[in-house]
Amino acid sequence: MAGPRRGPGGPGRNDTRKPENTKATIVRLLAYLEGNLTKLILSFIFVIIKTLAALAASYMLRPLINNYIIEGAGLDKLTGFMGGLAVLGGVYLLNIAATYTEQKLMIHVSQGTLEIIRNDLFTKLQKLPVRYFDSNQTGDLMSRFTNDVDNIGMMLDNSLVNLASNALTLVGTFCMMVYTNIWLTLITIVLIPIFVKLASLLAKASQKYYRSQQAALGALNGYVEESVNGQKVVKVFNHEQICIDEFNELNTDLAEKQIKAHFYGGIMGPVMGNLGQMSYALVALVGGILCALGRFDVGGLTIFVNYSRQFSMPVSMLANQVTTIMSALAGAERVFNMMDQEPEQLDHEGAVPMENIRGRVVLEDVSFGYNPDVPVLKHINVQVEPGQKVAFVGSTGAGKTTVTNLLNRFYDINEGTITIDGVNIKDYNGTELRQHIAMVLQDTHLFVGTVKDNIRFGRLDATDEEIVQAAKTASAHSFIMRLDKGYDTVLEEDGGNLSQGQRQLLNIARAAISKAPILVLDEATSSVDTRTERHIEHGMDRLMKNRTTFVIAHRLSTVRNADQIMVLEHGEIIERGTHEELLEMKGRYYELYTGKAELD
Repeated sequence: MAGPRRGPGGPGRNDTRKPENTKATIVRLLAYLEGNLTKLILSFIFVIIKTLAALAASYMLRPLINNYIIEGAGLDKLTGFMGGLAVLGGVYLLNIAATYTEQKLMIHVSQGTLEIIRNDLFTKLQKLPVRYFDSNQTGDLMSRFTNDVDNIGMMLDNSLVNLASNALTLVGTFCMMVYTNIWLTLITIVLIPIFVKLASLLAKASQKYYRSQQAALGALNGYVEESVNGQKVVKVFNHEQICIDEFNELNTDLAEKQIKAHFYGGIMGPVMGNLGQMSYALVALVGGILCALGRFDVGGLTIFVNYSRQFSMPVSMLANQVTTIMSALAGAERVFNMMDQEPEQLDHEGAVPMENIRGRVVLEDVSFGYNPDVPVLKHINVQVEPGQKVAFVGSTGAGKTTVTNLLNRFYDINEGTITIDGVNIKDYNGTELRQHIAMVLQDTHLFVGTVKDNIRFGRLDATDEEIVQAAKTASAHSFIMRLDKGYDTVLEEDGGNLSQGQRQLLNIARAAISKAPILVLDEATSSVDTRTERHIEHGMDRLMKNRTTFVIAHRLSTVRNADQIMVLEHGEIIERGTHEELLEMKGRYYELYTGKAELD
């Protein structure tokens, strides 16, 4: 029995974790920039250069207007005016060069940071327990690698430096405004609290909706991924309209949340822009009056109006970027939530080394439930000697697969002990434990790559000769040699260019090459026809030789030669013995074997 899973339209498809607080997310994102600190510092230096150049260029208009335009033209004036324009042009060129260099550096910073984040996220993914994958949709997990990380990248590419640039522009412009005219500066300052209050209210509202948008996007991606993978099942059961209706429900939910998020994010720019225009008009009006009264010069008014617009521009630009920032922070929270999950604690110092393992496996008074309140196994006692073959049969949900999940420590037991060669499996390092257990599952999974590489997945240091020998052991060599390029034939995703039986034979070959002393066969032949099953059984018989083997089977014909057969019902072993002994009992096994009862 596997852990709880969610299918298309199943319970919990909108189940997402609550995001962490925004401040902690920002601090954590900044910590990831340390790996590119040199480039980041250089980028900020060029931000300072371009900001100072922009401020200087604006101020240089004052003497040009007062000395060369207001006072009239002449040859000497024209020469000075052209010289001033040349200097002004040089300052603008410096601004352009600094902007280009800063943006190029930030691209390197952002992509380098994303590389580190993706590496950390994928590394964490490999360390998460099976329980986590059983309770989270694949599409939602993929969404964190794609949409959420991409949103972080968009923010790092644009918003991070713009925040610094806008802050410097704000401070620098304010200083220049005070230097130019203190009274006009006071008029501008009066409007700042209104700017800040409105920006704060809109940002708070949009942040909430961007968080819910990212969660809804993950749920939608999860549903689409599961629907595509299960398309054959959908069509077989005429489930298309139900899938469409459920997709429309998720899609509508996402659209509604996106509308709210983008509305609050998008409205900030126009609101801040209009406030900036009001400030600009008020300054121009008062400044014009001062000029008319002779209390201010025209050149000073010109540059002050320009500074006034520059002063409101950083706030407007930040408002326009709120969409990117909020999406990135919401995505970062989801990424960090995944990174913060507890990894499997399998390896520890002082672990007992697994040397010369013979394969004696004992389950003593083992009880377990995926949910502690709902037991799946109750007081299981099994003793398997080295080289023996033990089979578990019983109804669906009786707990057969759960036994093998516990043996591999995909889940840890609630009560009792499991020992291998007399040592509790918790005293072994988990990595080493799994190296000593080979599994052949009902659902085969092959990777895109050559046949040779897929077999070698069972033991990466295996030689080509060992791969061929493993294929022969699994009865796979003959069909592999009939492929276009033999062992170098490239398989499609999940072995799509092979039959189900051929995929299973490669799965057996992968187990064979591992040389593990303990073997688990979980419904290994249930998805193939009887003729193919016999062919696979020949490979499995060779594979099981001299190995302690656990067999999970619905087809009772495959377990007749087992040394022990355990009949599981409702998590308890109700019968045990050899095939002949169980038939003589004329109990549950007898009923199942003779067809008087069915495996439901």
